[in-house]
Amino acid sequence: MTDDVAVRIDGRAGHVTLTRPQVLNALSHGMVQAIHAALGDWTEDPEVALVIIDGEGPRAFCAGGDIADIYRSGRRGEFEEGRRFWADEYRMNARLARFPKPVVVLMQGFVMGGGVGLAGHASDRVVGESTQLAMPECMIGLIPDIGATSILARADGRLGEYLGLTGHRMGAGDAILAGFADHFVPEARWPSLAAALCASGDPSAVTAASAAPPEPALGPVREAVDAAFDDAADLAAIAARLETSDWGHAVARTLARQSPLSMACTLELVRAARRDAGIEKALRREFRFSWRSQEDGDLLEGIRAAVIDKDRTPTWRHDVDGPRPDEVAAMLAPLDEELSLPGQSAET
Repeated sequence: MTDDVAVRIDGRAGHVTLTRPQVLNALSHGMVQAIHAALGDWTEDPEVALVIIDGEGPRAFCAGGDIADIYRSGRRGEFEEGRRFWADEYRMNARLARFPKPVVVLMQGFVMGGGVGLAGHASDRVVGESTQLAMPECMIGLIPDIGATSILARADGRLGEYLGLTGHRMGAGDAILAGFADHFVPEARWPSLAAALCASGDPSAVTAASAAPPEPALGPVREAVDAAFDDAADLAAIAARLETSDWGHAVARTLARQSPLSMACTLELVRAARRDAGIEKALRREFRFSWRSQEDGDLLEGIRAAVIDKDRTPTWRHDVDGPRPDEVAAMLAPLDEELSLPGQSAET
């Protein structure tokens, strides 16, 4: 168990609260293991009618995984620590996605990476005025993982490719539009909502507390997004399309800062999830990239530039024109030992 997450039964609810507000509730390996174990305990517990997941502090529900330790061990050539973290995190994501009871998640402030993994597969995903949700992994040489490619693949049009490659931050309206959230509840109502859920065990309290969400900022650019990302052969083709408009030129500048290898693999992963849906399949495809990301990808350099040295000037292995199809295929090829998930064999 870890002091970084509070796990308890509160009335009719199994209640998980992330308790690391000083680091934006970043997920450690111990937190992942504690949440996974709690979900297992509550699956058939008759006292638990639903689960609530929230986080302490106003700045973030969860801003992602705690990646500094992965960097330090990876720089020593010790890659297993990161691989174990991802394997356990993805198993927790799969358990959340298949949990047989309602799961209500309250997402304030930053919700990124691993935070999306905690929230994105829940049955009742609540956002508020402060929510800023994103999958910015391409910025650090990773890919939208934790099953996010399956959510991105279900987004209307080509929003999935756009959000996955750019790491665009979504407010409440955009998060609902893109399929990462279900309900907008003004944050002043959250304490009374949580109390009602604990008292009753009835998830309809979420709908009763909901209000009309803000207008999505992405609405006016939906056609431009589809035009740029639909059926593009590769990153270079997307960049060329984007340069034809003022809006697109700004997006192209964003792509120029991301890891080209990560973006090329993200493009393939989102499209693969659209062709072959299912959270387990998405997680296994994502794990193949994560497993190789320290040794064969840009992850260590991306973490160095963004988190360790904070110089924001990573030296990527490729430019936007660079990743070859065979390099992308190598990063996403099946592993000798595929990720095993709850209730499923690795071959499924």
